[in-house]
Amino acid sequence: MVEATERVKRILITGVAGFIGSHLAAALLGEGYAVAGIDNFDPFYDVAVKRKNVSQLTGDRNFSFREADITHPGDLHAIPLPVDAVIHLAAKPGVFPSLEAPEAYIRTNVNGTLNVLNWMKASGVKKLVFASSSSVYGNPSVLPFTEDLPTDCPVSPYAYTKKSGELLNHTYHHLYGMDVVNLRLFSVYGPGQRPDLVVGKFMGLFAGQQPIPVYGNGGTVRDYTYISDVVDGIRAALRYLLSGDNVFESINLGGNRPVSLLELIHHLGRLFNAKPLIRYLPRRPGEVDVTYADTTKAASLLGYRPKVSIEEGLQKCVAALSAGEGRTAPPGAAARLPRR
Repeated sequence: MVEATERVKRILITGVAGFIGSHLAAALLGEGYAVAGIDNFDPFYDVAVKRKNVSQLTGDRNFSFREADITHPGDLHAIPLPVDAVIHLAAKPGVFPSLEAPEAYIRTNVNGTLNVLNWMKASGVKKLVFASSSSVYGNPSVLPFTEDLPTDCPVSPYAYTKKSGELLNHTYHHLYGMDVVNLRLFSVYGPGQRPDLVVGKFMGLFAGQQPIPVYGNGGTVRDYTYISDVVDGIRAALRYLLSGDNVFESINLGGNRPVSLLELIHHLGRLFNAKPLIRYLPRRPGEVDVTYADTTKAASLLGYRPKVSIEEGLQKCVAALSAGEGRTAPPGAAARLPRR
């Protein structure tokens, strides 16, 4: 008699074609999960990059993909079951673009999250990892940011939508028994990052020998977190969810070592062997002064400990860019990239 084998757990990743989603999907497949991915290929940046991300996953027999938009409930109800857990990454990103189109951010990040939760309720899926953001903290006077700090003073529409997602998640946890981990991500960067993110943007400008725009005096501070550390944290949160019951937690995932904008620029200048050409501009509304993650809770509950320093992470990014993997250099810049 042949013993029945346990079914491989199937994880739905929304926003699978994006920077974090594609890295995460590859890691989960390598860990032995089945991954169902959805994405609507939003043209926030080059759609060809996102399609390439998906194409690199489709060779794995445990990966399936469906083009779907979380703002369209019918798209979600076409997702095949069973699904053991959802990792909800799909969102309109970016603080400053949200100032120009707050309605679009509410439609995707709030209404879209509500649609995901309603699909989970209808489908009997009880486990959710939600990608929140350090922006929910606003500008607190206490450092580092602990998860018990108030999060009721957002300073951008984007921050508001991420806090709204956390609140919706708590409502569905309370009403329908969904287990939820809200992961507050801090300035994620790495090879394949979005070109609008500061590390990718500045690398492209260094490669093209162009001026670096600095809004304000360059003293803003960010807790940059390398992609592999974030992926490790999300995987640990998934394991925590799948093994737990009656779970609702909000947890920081950060690098735990804040860096000023000018310090970041000078790190990149050393890697490119170039003196930065800085152009100072007026500070932009919606920008926070500092982000700094206290990761004590992540260490305690998830075993999370960031491993990649800013120096090592930037070196990896520049090496990937010089090898043609970074996707952030402007046309004609290849000859000016540092060689490995």
